[in-house]
Amino acid sequence: MTACITVALGVTGTAVASTQQFGTQHVGQVTPKGQVVADDQYIDPYGTRTVINDGKIMSSTVSPDGSTLAAAVADGDAALVLMDLTTGAVKQKVGTNAADGLRIKSASVGQEGPTYSPDGKQLWLGQSDGYTRFTVNADGTLANPVAVPIPVDGTKHALVGAAVFSADGATVYSAVNGQNRVVAIDAATGALTQSWNVGTAPRGLALVGDKLYVSNEGGRPAKAGETTINSYGTDVPADPRTGAATTGTVSVIHTADTTAAVGTIDVGLHPTAVYARNGAVFVTDTADNKVSVISTARDKVVQTIATQPWPEASVGYEPNAVTLTDDGHLLVTLGRANAVAVYRYSGAQQPVSYVGLLPTDYFPSGITEVGKQIVVSNTRGIDALRPTTAAGHGTHDTTSSITRFTLPGDRVIRQQTAKVFQQNGWDHGSATTAKGRKPKAVPVPARIGDPSTIKHVFLLVKENRTYDQVFGDLPQGDGNPALTQFGENVTPNQHALAQQFGLYDNFYDVGTNSAEGHNWLMQSDNPEYTESSAGEYTRSYDTENDVLGHQKTGFIWTGAQAAGKSVKDYGEFQSLESKPAGASWQNLYCDAKTMDATGAPSAYPISTGSAIPSLNSVSVPGFPQFDLDVPDTYKYQVWKQDFEKSGPANLNMFWFSNDHTGGPASPAAQVADNDLAVGKMVDEITHSAYWKDSAIFVVEDDSQAGLDHVDGHRAPVQVISPYAQHGTVDNHYYSQITMVRTIEQILGVRPMNQKDSAATPMFGAFTGKPDYTPFTAVPNRVSLTDGLAAQPSCGPDTPATQNPQATRVPATTAVPAAERQVAAQWNSWKSHQRLTGPHAVPDFANPQQMDRFTWYQTFNWARPYPGDKKILAPNDVPGAFLPSAETD
Repeated sequence: MTACITVALGVTGTAVASTQQFGTQHVGQVTPKGQVVADDQYIDPYGTRTVINDGKIMSSTVSPDGSTLAAAVADGDAALVLMDLTTGAVKQKVGTNAADGLRIKSASVGQEGPTYSPDGKQLWLGQSDGYTRFTVNADGTLANPVAVPIPVDGTKHALVGAAVFSADGATVYSAVNGQNRVVAIDAATGALTQSWNVGTAPRGLALVGDKLYVSNEGGRPAKAGETTINSYGTDVPADPRTGAATTGTVSVIHTADTTAAVGTIDVGLHPTAVYARNGAVFVTDTADNKVSVISTARDKVVQTIATQPWPEASVGYEPNAVTLTDDGHLLVTLGRANAVAVYRYSGAQQPVSYVGLLPTDYFPSGITEVGKQIVVSNTRGIDALRPTTAAGHGTHDTTSSITRFTLPGDRVIRQQTAKVFQQNGWDHGSATTAKGRKPKAVPVPARIGDPSTIKHVFLLVKENRTYDQVFGDLPQGDGNPALTQFGENVTPNQHALAQQFGLYDNFYDVGTNSAEGHNWLMQSDNPEYTESSAGEYTRSYDTENDVLGHQKTGFIWTGAQAAGKSVKDYGEFQSLESKPAGASWQNLYCDAKTMDATGAPSAYPISTGSAIPSLNSVSVPGFPQFDLDVPDTYKYQVWKQDFEKSGPANLNMFWFSNDHTGGPASPAAQVADNDLAVGKMVDEITHSAYWKDSAIFVVEDDSQAGLDHVDGHRAPVQVISPYAQHGTVDNHYYSQITMVRTIEQILGVRPMNQKDSAATPMFGAFTGKPDYTPFTAVPNRVSLTDGLAAQPSCGPDTPATQNPQATRVPATTAVPAAERQVAAQWNSWKSHQRLTGPHAVPDFANPQQMDRFTWYQTFNWARPYPGDKKILAPNDVPGAFLPSAETD
C-alpha cells in the first residue's frame, strides 16, 4: 500500500514561483521570513538552535544515556564533535590538528555513525580504512583512540557505512561500503570474524533479533546485458539516458546462522537510513522521495510512504533519516526541504496519516527522540557563516547545527507547514506548462513551452571565483576592492562585458566545491549521495563517472533532448581524457595560435568521453575536460572551428577551467587566459548570424577559492544577449538554480526537481527590446605565458596596452629576497597537489592553503592574505592539517 501527500496545506498559488520574494536581500541576511541561504530558501527552525562552528555534520548519534550527541564532521577543524545535550555546549573535539582536544591520525569520516556500544563505554567512528575505537569517560568525553582496520580489498578501501552492536556488545556489525559486504568485528580485539556479500554500496544497518537489515544504495548486482555505469569499481544497473541507478535493495543477514543465504528485498532508489522499531524496519528511499516500511515478520515491504510535500515536483526533497516516537509519530527529515515531515503511525500495515511539516536548519540529516525532546542534526547549519577571518567569508566557513523541540500539536504543525512552504518558495503554477494557443514570443516565457525569442543558449562554466575577487574593483557594484585579486587588469573582457551587458552583484553559487557546483548546474541539485560523501570523497569526488551521484530525473541536457532541443557539450561533465604525446601546455598554446592563423585542426587532438551514454552522444570531439595543462584559448579554438563549420545547438555547454589556477603559468596568467577565451567566444557569437536569437550565461561552478565581503557563495555571473538588460546594475537575489530555471524556461525544458520547479526565472535580467550591438573582445594585459618554467617554442606572450589609460600588467618579477625561502616551500607543496598532468583532480589541494598560494603569487609575495599578519608557510596556514575535499 502507498501513503501519499496530495494536498498542499495553507498555500495560495500565483502565476510564477516565489523566489522573487527575496527581492534585493542577500545571503546571510535575517528577515521576518528567516535567514536567507544560498539555495533559494529561508531558514528559521522550529524549536531551539545550537550552532556548531566546526564544519558540516555528516552523521550523528546520541549516547545511550541521552546526555551526549556525537557528530562526525567534515570541512572544519575536527572529525568528531561531542555536544552536551543538557547545556548545548561542545565539550570535546577530536581531529588531526594538535589544537583539538584529542588527536587522531585521520580526519576522514563516513556517511553514517558514529556508534556507541550498548553500555555506552565505547564509541566507534567510521573512516576510510575501518574504525577508530574510543573509550568513553564518565563525563562523556573520549579517550584512548585505537585503530580498528579493515584491510584494503585490491584497490577498494573499506569506506565503512553504518555500524551496529550486537545486544551483548561483543560484536560490531559493519557495512563495508567500499567493498560491498558486511563484516562482523570482535568489539574487544578488532578481529574480523565473519563476512557476507551484499548489494552495492551498503550503507544503513538495523539489527532485529538475529536479523541484520542492510540498505544497498547502489541496489542489486548487475545482470548480463544490462546497461551499467561504474561506482567505485562496481558496475551498477543504470539508465543510459539519465545515468542514474535503477535499483535499490535491502539485504537480510541471519547473523546466528552462518550457512543461511543472504536475503534481498527490493525498495526504492538510493536507500540510505535504516531504522527498526515495533516489528518494522523503515528505509529512506532518498532518490525516490519515499520511505519503505518492511515487516520484520514477513521480510516484505508492506507500505510505501510518499514524502513529497509539494505535489508539483515528484523528487528533490531527499528523505534521509527517520525515527518513531514513543507516542506513535513517524518523523522523516527532508534534507533539501529543510523540514521534518510528521506522520501518525499505528502499525506497519496501517497507512500512515500525514500531519504536516516542521522547519529545520539547512539540510537536516539526522533525527532522534531523547526523552520528550526531538533532536535534529543539520548538515549545513546556518550556511557558511563560521567566523574565520574578519576580512571576508569563504564557502568552506561551513557551520552545522542541532535543533531541538518538543513535538507540538496538529494546529501548530499546520501553521509551521505553511511556513515551510513559504521558505521553500512552493506555490501552485510555478512550473505551469503551456496549453492551447501560444502567445507572442518573448525572451523568457511565463510558461514552459511558450515561444521564446531566444533559440540558442550557451552555458559557460568557469571555476571557483567570488564576486569580490573579480568585480570588487567596480565602484557601481557592491564590491570590496581590498579582496580583489583578478580585477580589470587581469579580466578586461569580463569587465567590458559587465559594462556592456550589466553587472549582477547579488548572485550566488550554491555549492561549497566543484563536486557540488557542477551538480547544481547540471542537475539543479547536489544529490544526497554527494552531500553525505563530503567526509571522505573516496568513492568519488566529481560524480560525473559515478552512477550514485545522478538523479533519476536526469540532467539539463536530457531535459533539453526530451523537449526536442539539440545539445552540444564541450567538456562539461566529461570524465575521461587522453592526450597525444607532446601535448604540453606550451605546445598547445602554440598550436592554438596556428589554428587561429591557418584554420588547421589541432596538431594534438585530445580524446574525451563520459561514463553517461546520453552525454557522449552530444559531446564534441577534441574539447578537453578539466585540465590545467590545457590553455583555455586552445579550447576556444577547438570550439570556434566546430562553430564555424556546424553552428550551435539549442543548448551548448562548456567547461573553461583555467581560472581555477594551479597550472604551469602564474595565477594571473591563467585567469587572463580564461578571460580572453571567454571574451573571444562572446565576440565570435555576437558577430555571427546566430547572435540575434542567442543568450550566453557565464557562471562559476562554485566560489570556493577566495573571499567575499557579503558571503562566500556570492559569485560573478554574466547574462549576455540582445535581450539582456544592457548597462545596468542588478542587485536582485539570483542563484545558480534561478539561472538553470531561466534556461529551462527559454528552451521549454521541464524542471528536474523541487529546487528548479520552485525557482523564479531571471525575468528581470531580460527585456523585450533587443540591442544587437556585438561585443568586441579586449586584448589581454597579463602575459599568458607569465610564470612558465620554460617558454613555448613560438615565443612568450607579450601583450600591448589596450589604450593609454589601461595599465598592462608586467610579467612576474623575482620573488623578494625576504620571501624566497617561504616561496620555495610553497612550490614544493604545489608539486604534490595533483593540479596538472594525467591525474589532475579539481580541488585536490587544501582550500585554505590553495587560496593563500594563489594570493601570494598574484601579488608577487608582497601582500599577506586578508586577515593574516604575514605571509605564511604552507604548514602555518590555519586549517593546513585539514583534509582537502578530495583527500578528506
